[in-house]
This record gives sequence, structure tokens and C-alpha cells, in this order.
Amino acid sequence: MSDTVATAGRATDPVSVRLAAVFLPAPLPREGRMAFWDPEDGPLPDGHTDLTVVRPHGAGVRRRTAPALELPLAEALPLLVRARRDPAAHPATACWGAAALHALRLTARGRLLPGLTATGHDAWRAGPLDPDDIAHLRAIAAALPHEGHAVPLPGPGPLRLPAPEALMRSFLDAVADTLPRTPAAPLASGKPFADRRPQRLPGAQDWAAEVAAGMDAGVRISLRLDLSAYDLFDEGGRARSAGAAIVQVHSLADPTLVADAAALWSGEADTVFGPRARVDAALAVRRAARVWAPLDRLAEQDVPDVLALSEEELGDLLGVAATRLAAAGVAVHWPRDLAQDLSAAAVVRSAPGSATDGTGFFESEELLQFRWQLALGGDPLSEAEMDALAEAHRPVVRLRDQWVLVDPALVRKARKRELGLLDPVDALSVALTGSAEVDGETVEAVPVGALAVLRDRLTAGVRPAEPPPGLHATLRDYQLRGLAWLDLMTSLGLGGCLADDMGLGKTITVIALHLKRARREPTLVICPASLLGNWQREITRFAPGVPVRRFHGPDRTLEDLDGGFVLTTYGTMRSAAPRLAEQRWGMVVADEAQHVKNPYSATAKALRTIPTPARVALSGTPVENNLSELWALLDWTTPGLLGPLKSFRARHARAVENGEDEEAVRRLARLVRPFLLRRKKSDPGIVPELPPKTETDHPVPLTREQASLYEAVVRESLLAIETAQGIARRGLVLKLLGALKQICDHPALYLKEEAGAADRLAVRSGKLALLDELLDTLLAEDGSALVFTQYVGMARLITAHLTDRAVPVELLHGGTPVPEREHMVDRFQSGATPVLVLSLKAAGTGLNLTRAGHVVHFDRWWNPAVEEQATDRAYRIGQTQPVQVHRLITEGTVEDRIAEMLEAKRALADAILGSGEAALTELTDRELSDLVSLRRTS
Repeated sequence: MSDTVATAGRATDPVSVRLAAVFLPAPLPREGRMAFWDPEDGPLPDGHTDLTVVRPHGAGVRRRTAPALELPLAEALPLLVRARRDPAAHPATACWGAAALHALRLTARGRLLPGLTATGHDAWRAGPLDPDDIAHLRAIAAALPHEGHAVPLPGPGPLRLPAPEALMRSFLDAVADTLPRTPAAPLASGKPFADRRPQRLPGAQDWAAEVAAGMDAGVRISLRLDLSAYDLFDEGGRARSAGAAIVQVHSLADPTLVADAAALWSGEADTVFGPRARVDAALAVRRAARVWAPLDRLAEQDVPDVLALSEEELGDLLGVAATRLAAAGVAVHWPRDLAQDLSAAAVVRSAPGSATDGTGFFESEELLQFRWQLALGGDPLSEAEMDALAEAHRPVVRLRDQWVLVDPALVRKARKRELGLLDPVDALSVALTGSAEVDGETVEAVPVGALAVLRDRLTAGVRPAEPPPGLHATLRDYQLRGLAWLDLMTSLGLGGCLADDMGLGKTITVIALHLKRARREPTLVICPASLLGNWQREITRFAPGVPVRRFHGPDRTLEDLDGGFVLTTYGTMRSAAPRLAEQRWGMVVADEAQHVKNPYSATAKALRTIPTPARVALSGTPVENNLSELWALLDWTTPGLLGPLKSFRARHARAVENGEDEEAVRRLARLVRPFLLRRKKSDPGIVPELPPKTETDHPVPLTREQASLYEAVVRESLLAIETAQGIARRGLVLKLLGALKQICDHPALYLKEEAGAADRLAVRSGKLALLDELLDTLLAEDGSALVFTQYVGMARLITAHLTDRAVPVELLHGGTPVPEREHMVDRFQSGATPVLVLSLKAAGTGLNLTRAGHVVHFDRWWNPAVEEQATDRAYRIGQTQPVQVHRLITEGTVEDRIAEMLEAKRALADAILGSGEAALTELTDRELSDLVSLRRTS
């Protein structure tokens, strides 16, 4: 035959150039042949055979007979390899040349696997194939023109051509089965799998399967579940079979080719999958049996077609076995009507007939049902359907005319539906977060009935309220929204925390709320002593005619109350709590509520003893140091909402404060948001109400005395800290930080010296010298200033120094009597005293000092929110002039490093704040030294 081809090539063109090649597979791979035929119907020499091919004909195709030259693979391979690089070669022959070269390279790499044909004869095959090998093969197949696979598949039915990739896969196997069979092969590997003659080796089946295990077999199997016999019973009343798995074979070369194994074993699908498909399918079954033992029974069948499954096997297959089989390349297909969307949610509902009004809901002592509710496709199951599911002992059940895949965990929930009872506040917490703890696991929770209505009211937002009669003021839009929100919360008996920035008018909003509620019982306002006068003036101004009484001082009394307001301080409330608890209050307001942020303090405990249907907390900083402070406020306004403090810390606070769990942050926000209204001056709609604010950090050098003192204290303290541990070490760190901050302010403060001559004081402190410059400038412009310091001793030094310089100044600190505080505020607001020195903790909240156009922070507090509150004494509603904030920071000192930390921390001030100074006590010795060591500035 090779002579014939060569002769034909000499007479006209080389065979590889003018003829198209097509591979003709055989049952024994090495017996496959290459046929060369002329699509242009040119003449062929004698010795050709007739080949049935498919040719285009008009708009369709038709079969026709064409002459062809057939060559064994061993002879055709050199022609194909040469054709690959011949520019005159037919495209089909060039593609088969590329496939031949790929097959030769696979053989050279030793990629050969022993196997058996469907009749049990020996046959080598190409493999295993790497992903790159498969990709290259598919690229060649994609380029193969129709002439290269134009020989139709035999058998009746529609005209079909072999898939190029499947045909090329058979070609690779044929080359792999041809090349090793040389005269020397029996000596190297034994006569089986080396002789060119067919060797029937029925005993080698297991060995071949072992060798090929895990390799790409050319076909894959899947299991298709059939539940049609699920309800068939034998005479004993037992199910004949829980179901059946029908084996299906898939072609790796053409994913669209699928057939039941029965069709493959009967020979009907041989032409589709190739002559080796049955062997490959049997190998695939054996490999899958290693993953799932029941498939051993399938491997023992002559025709591995249908596997009868018991209840246990079906449940395993629907569960973990399906995952294992999928990892092994065996897919499990469910019946189309098998529903897998059976779900369970923890449902909280009130009993039929319970109140849907919020007040009645929370005043009721009725406990709410907490139970599992199962749903199919999101549609809740009835009690009868859940009963049927609870009694099921099968992995699938029939519900609503469809098969339903059942998770055993869901069956357990259907059997034990009741999860207990919840009190209304716990139920509300579950409704707002959408989750609940069940047996130590966080599960989805859904409110229904009255609780769902209440949840929707709380989360729907509010529209601005109408101003109440009797209010002599025009409320801004955001204040009207705040009024509507407070009215909603108090009418529901829930309470809330109005956490607006300082200066946004929380006082007038509460006055409007009192008028809107129109209760006969009085409203009790508890506030710092410095705010008593402010509350009284605001009430008299904006609600004239409303009675207001101070419950403060030795002559305090609650006799003959007729509505209106009663004002008292936290100190008085603590000592007079039993008397206040006897009075009926329509509402209790805690102003600057951060004063009760420690729930274990005597003040916080006393506040909780005063009964009222409505509780309102006012605080510009609901969280100063940690989330326990937020718990303390909301647990007073709505007792029980956040649960016990210990569980709140464990479930919410630690994860949120440490930034460990974003879901914990979202869950806490969903729970807290309805009970805390927070507006900032930077919010849209509020900024236009206020003039601009400019913040400036003023770096100040240390004097020589300050620097020497600073370095000496650092050196001595670090030596002591290195040898200390535990509480003693933390105490030394705090002492060091306090000493350094005092030195940065003024040496006289640290040394506890009395104020000396004015000039001498300014020379010893860079900050005091800069303060003189700032005040000289602003006083020359007829301005006013607030000067804040955290040290009363420093406040006295500043006051004495300014007095010696004939600057009109007054000092307000914690020991200033309440009447005198009010007189100081009046004198400052009138312009009689242009400079007011204030201690940060005593005067950083509540005061209305809008006369000031400048705020000076002489030293830095550890929490930016506290500084901002102090600034808000001037930067608040009612301020008409721009406000300039000056922060004095000594260069190269611990103040400098703390300023950098505070700048990063400022972004968290509205949500999560660290523990301030206390956190610095946990620094290592090296970190602490880096923090406090004096750095020389250039």
C-alpha cells in the first residue's frame, strides 16, 4: 500500500498535499487506519477502496462513496508528521499531522496506560493527560475541517458525524497501542501488551483497573435518582426499595453525549462513545466504588445499569456521599421534582388576641411564643405538615405533591418545635437583630403578628412632627424629626437616647416633647449642677407659663406639684432617690447622661429606682470609652433590651471593640439604631445652620527648664517601670503620663508651686507664652475666648497670670457654687468678662457660651469626643460668628504622639472608642519608651 501511495505521489502530488486524511477507528485500537481521499474528486491509483463520506449538497448534506487510500497507522504516521509543516497540505491532513505529533510526544513521555477492550483484549491507551494536553487536543479538534471527520457513524437514525475531539482521542489511543508493539517489546515488558496479535486477558481486568484508577478514562458516569418505586411495599408492608440509581455515561470529549449504561452495554451507544466506552465506564464504576461502597454491587453486575438503594443508602447518597462522589468526578442528579429548599426559622409571635398597640404590648406581662417554623420554598408549613415531617424517618418525604429532600436536623426541629417563651423586651431584641441564640448557635429569627408590626414602626423612620401648642420657638427640620422620634419611642413605652452633637438643641426638643405629651404628671430633669440655670432659662423662654421648679438645695420640696418641670442634679437625685421614687412622673430625662455610664455607681443605681412610663437620655457622647457605657444608657431607657451586661460584653462589645467581626457590628447596629438618634453637625441639613469652624494645632517648643525636667522624669520612671509588674506597673505608667502632661503645661504645675510673677510664669512655659500672644491678638479685636485645661491647678495658674497682666478673666471649675456659675456665664455672655478659664470635666458639658469666637485647649484630653464637647460650649446653635479652635501641643513630647493617635481615633468617636489612657498602660517597655521619650525637633 505504501508503494501505491508513493507511486501516486510521483505521478501527481504527494499524498499528504492533495488528499484529505480521516481516521477510521477499530475495536482493537492498533488496528485503526488512516484513509486519504480527495474532496475534489480527483483520480486515485489502483488499490484504492470505497469510502462512505458526507459531502455538502445544496443547503444540506448527503452520503456518497469516494475512493480512498487506507494505510495502517505505523505507515501513515510519517506522512502525517510531514504534512503538518507542508504549506500545500490539505487542512484536514495538517490537523491530523498535529495530532500525530502530539501522540508521539505523549508516547515519548511514557504517557501509556494498559487496559482492556470491551472483549477483554489487551490494548494500550494514551494517558494520563495533563490539563495542557487536553487543552492542546481540543484546540486541534476545533481546527479540524469537516473533511477530517467526514465518515458518518454507522447505525440507523439521523445522519451523525463523530465528534472531532472524541475521534482524536481514539486516534491517540490507537497510536499509543501501535508504537510499543516492536520485536523487542516482549523482552522488555512481557508478551501481554507487547505482541501485535490480540491477547485475550480476562484475568487482567482488576490489574488494569488498578493501573487506570484515578486517570481520565475518556468517559464518566453519573447516578440519576429514581424515586418512582419509593412507595411500593412488599407483602410484609416494607418498602421494596427506597429508590434506585440509574447509571448514565457521559463523554468527556462531547458533554452533550449522555446515555444510560444499559444502552451502552447493549451496543446501541458504541458508535457514539467509541469501542472502548464500555471498558472505560466499568473502570469508572470501580473507581467510584472506592468512594461509596454500595457501588461495589454495581461493579459486580454484567450490565452496571441500575442500583437498588435502601433507605440508609439513599439518605447517605443524598447527604455526604454525593459530595464525596462529586469530588471523584461522579455527579448525582436529583429528580426534577425533588425540592431541596426546605428551611427553618426561629419565629417569635404573640398569642392570638394580644395587643398590637406598642404600649399595651410592653406593659403586658404575657410571654411570647418562641418556636421553630419550617417552610417549603419560603411558604410556611402548616401544623399538620410539620407533624407529618416530624414523623418521617426517611431522607425524602412527599409534601404538597412533590418529593422533598429532608435534612435530619430539620426533622429534629419539627419534632421539638417549642423553644420556650420570651418576655416582650427579649422578643423585641430578637425582632430587631433578626437572630437569636438557640443551644449556643446563632440562628435566623423572624417576628410575626404584633411584634412584626412594632418592629416595622421602629425601623420605618419618622416624618417631622408638628410643633406643639405653647411652644414659643421655631424648630428646625432636624429638631422636628427628633421630636417625632422621641414622641414615638415614649408613646410605645420604650424610651430612647437623643445623642445629637452638643449645641444642636436637645434641650428645646425635650421641652417640645413635654408640651406634645400633655401629661398631668410633671417631667423630672436630672442634670449637672451647672445646667440647672440653663434649663430654667430655656423653659421660661420657650414654654412660658409652664411651671418649673428646682429640687436642689436645703429647702427643696415636691409639695403641690402641678405638672410642669422639676429640675434636680445627679447628686441630689442620688441622695433623695426614695423621695423622688414616691412621686408620679410623666417622664424622666437624664441630661448629660454619660454621668451614669457606670451601671454599678450609686448614681446609676439610684436613677433606676425612679419609676416612669417614659425615659429619655440626652448625651452628645453616648460612648466615651467603651460599649459598656452605651449598654448602661440604653438599659436605663429600655431595661433589658441589651440583656445582662456580661452577655452583652461577650456577644457584642468585645467583637465590636476589637474589630474582629463585621457581622457583630451590623447586628449591634440593627439592635441599637432604633433606640438611639444620633445627628452630627457635619450631617447634611445641619451644617448650614452653623457658622464655619476652624481647628488649628499650635506646636509649642519646650523651654529649657521643661525639657530638662521632662527627660529626668522619663529616665527615672522607665527604670522603675522595668522592674514592676501587674497593677503596680500600670499605676507607674499612669503616674508617668500625668507627670509629663503637667510638665508640658508648666513646670510650676508639676512642682506644685504657687503662682509667681506674671513675666516669670510665661518665661517658664512655651504654652503660656503662646497663650499670651493669642489672647493679645483676639482681645485687640474685641473677641472672647474659652480656655480649657484638665487640671484645676493649671487653671488657677493661668487665671493668676492673666489677672497680673490686667486681662479680665474668671475661673469656672468643679468647686464653683451653682449660683456663681450662672453669674459667670451671664457675665461672659454679656461681654463683661472676655476670657473664661474652665476645667474640662466640670465645664465641658451643658454650658451655652456662644459669645466665644475662640476656644483654646491648653492641654490634650485622651478622648477626642470630650474635647469636642468642650468646643461645643461655643460651637452650637445660636452661634453667629466663626469659631476658631486652638490646640496647644508641645513638640517632640508624649503630647505630640498622642495628638497623632487622637487624629486616627477621631473617626471612631461616634461608634467605638478605645479605653484612652488606660490602654497605654498595656504597652511594652520598648513601646512606652518610644511614646514618652523626648524627640529633638530640627
